[in-house]
Amino acid sequence: MKAIFRPAAMLVALLFPVSIAWADEYSDAIGVFKGAGESSSFFKRAYGYAVFPSIGKGGLVVGGAHGTGHVYVGGKVVGESSMNQVTVGFQLGGQVFSQIIFFEDKRSFDEFTGGNFEFGAEASAVAITAGASAGTSTSGNTATASGGQHDAATAGAYHKGMAIFTVAKGGLMYAATLGGQKYSYKPL
Repeated sequence: MKAIFRPAAMLVALLFPVSIAWADEYSDAIGVFKGAGESSSFFKRAYGYAVFPSIGKGGLVVGGAHGTGHVYVGGKVVGESSMNQVTVGFQLGGQVFSQIIFFEDKRSFDEFTGGNFEFGAEASAVAITAGASAGTSTSGNTATASGGQHDAATAGAYHKGMAIFTVAKGGLMYAATLGGQKYSYKPL
């Protein structure tokens, strides 16, 4: 009996701090978006949202980005999502950013969670931290931002039922690239 209990207790003890850190990463990212400019008002009226606490992006001519996130409805986690992006064009460097996608209604939520979802060329993101690029944009649409991540004045609106915001966490990247972000969804 002790031979079974001891390894199980050690596994629980090892996983407990990891699960707390994992939960804090999501809570921290949501807290930043709730405290920043216009993105905070989207929490009150959105049907749901997907939050990606850390998306890593890097490249040297050919680049890529990847991040994992949670999808929420009514403030509760209903699924997991992953984002992947491949880009081709002049680019150099790397950066890490947080991203949130708000769903205006059930239709846009169902579109995102219906399988493999990809933003079209007209999609753009609002960069909340001054100097951050709207890294999810695949077009020339304008995104505006000023201030820091806790006092940003942003301009954002739903486009086809979704609104996207990013916050730079670190790094430096110069890019003039073409490429869209693809998302997968797995319900819990």
